[in-house]
Amino acid sequence: MQLQTGNFITSVITEKPALSSAYDTPLNAYDEAFMSDRQPRKHWEPMLRGMSNLTNEEMLDRQRRAQRILREDGATYNLNSDPLTPSVWSLDLIPNIIPTDEWLAIEQGLAQRSTLFDLILKDLYDSQELLRNGIIPSEIIFSHPGFLRQCHGVTVPGAHQLLLHAVDLVRDSSGQFQVIGDRTQAPSGAGYALENRTVVSRVIPNSFRDSQVRRLASFFQSFKNMLSTLACEWTDTPRIVMLTPGAFSSTYFEQAYLSNYLGFPLVQGSDLTVRNGAVWMKSLNGLARVDVILRRVEDSYCDQAELKVDSFLGVPGLLEVVRAGNVVLANPLGSGILEAPALVKFLPAISEFLMGEQLTLPSVASWWCGDKADLAYVISNISNLIIKPASRQHNSSSIYGHTLTAEQKNSAIEKIKKHPHLYVAQSYIPGSMTPVWLDGKMQARPSLLRAFTVANSKDYTVMPDGLSRAGESDKEAIVSNITHSKSKDTWILAAEPEQPTKNNSEQILLQDEALQANLPSRVVENLFWMKPLR
Repeated sequence: MQLQTGNFITSVITEKPALSSAYDTPLNAYDEAFMSDRQPRKHWEPMLRGMSNLTNEEMLDRQRRAQRILREDGATYNLNSDPLTPSVWSLDLIPNIIPTDEWLAIEQGLAQRSTLFDLILKDLYDSQELLRNGIIPSEIIFSHPGFLRQCHGVTVPGAHQLLLHAVDLVRDSSGQFQVIGDRTQAPSGAGYALENRTVVSRVIPNSFRDSQVRRLASFFQSFKNMLSTLACEWTDTPRIVMLTPGAFSSTYFEQAYLSNYLGFPLVQGSDLTVRNGAVWMKSLNGLARVDVILRRVEDSYCDQAELKVDSFLGVPGLLEVVRAGNVVLANPLGSGILEAPALVKFLPAISEFLMGEQLTLPSVASWWCGDKADLAYVISNISNLIIKPASRQHNSSSIYGHTLTAEQKNSAIEKIKKHPHLYVAQSYIPGSMTPVWLDGKMQARPSLLRAFTVANSKDYTVMPDGLSRAGESDKEAIVSNITHSKSKDTWILAAEPEQPTKNNSEQILLQDEALQANLPSRVVENLFWMKPLR
């Protein structure tokens, strides 16, 4: 017997219901929700069964409610760097679901990768054994703008140098996750993932509860604990601030949201000053010493005295205070070198050299054009590759070989030949197809996942969630920040039900009781002038 509800068809066989796919089998791509016979994967059944009971109008009503909550929260992603015309954060109500056993393998692979990147960071700014032994070609490091010679020998208190790490993942057609990129300077996205969880758990609470989704509060508590221990050598009550580029940043909402959630003042460079070998915040009660800075400002913009002299975002003299060990930055300055796409090709050899083991979570196949054999391969196969700058920069863009005309291919090849060491090629992985709700029905769109780790006393804690994104266009097979895309909550299923925290909205209210006294004086002054006249 079949029952049709909206765009979902429920088939009843004996007493056990099963749901057939609402879209056709994807070509050359892994389907997150459905198997080859178009029946749902086991971990998707509760979610899809709940959706099958909703009419189109009911689904649309929930989608509108979610967008209304996002709008009221001020959730935006500002692509145009214009604070006056931001775009409301786009959220799809259908989550990305990952079962327990699969996540355990991913979790182990993410922790291992973060450990390796931590070892690389320590080596490059200390003994440089990777360069001495030829594991990494020296031109990749020394030509990279993210390698800061001023930071050589600078260390972070504790066992780890790399404190925060974000990893971008896609599934290939076989269902294997592969890493396509790393973010280590100022990793963003965890705050958006938290907002997604807060909204989705309010709009579809029954599905969220019935699916035994792992909670997030413990991860953010670990995050806060990690930052608090960085200054334990000189204080038991560290003052932690989040350094933001300001309202023109594309992720300004996330910075404000996360700083409020964790209870840290959100400051700009002009709110801080260096005096007597320490960093101080200009507060309502005068200068207040800062012990830890969680930064969202890129490396070169953090210190006008030693790095980018025309920056308006940093604090002059900050690096000298870091060297003296009187303030700690998370992540440390110079960590941007780890984002270099050129490093990906050499990760297997690096892992074997530093750890004596191979990474369990593979990286996308990569070729560095500074190697003659790799250059020849790239030129011969440019139609099937993605060309990237060897060093990731804010204004850099990728070249998708399959979209180029013959003339454009020749032009790209000539450009690569002039400076081959500045380019990297990666294989083209369309990514898995995930269900999204568009135009009143369920459709399949390509997706990717950004996962997050934070350092702990021994290794790394992995966030039991992630920032999933899916494309909105049916013509694009790759999701990027430039193309139109929708975000998704990521449900990591627990082996057994987890006890919710006291605050069911997934928030841990850690704000200081004397919050106003800890605000930058600039903010307090703005709040004063915003008071209504009586």
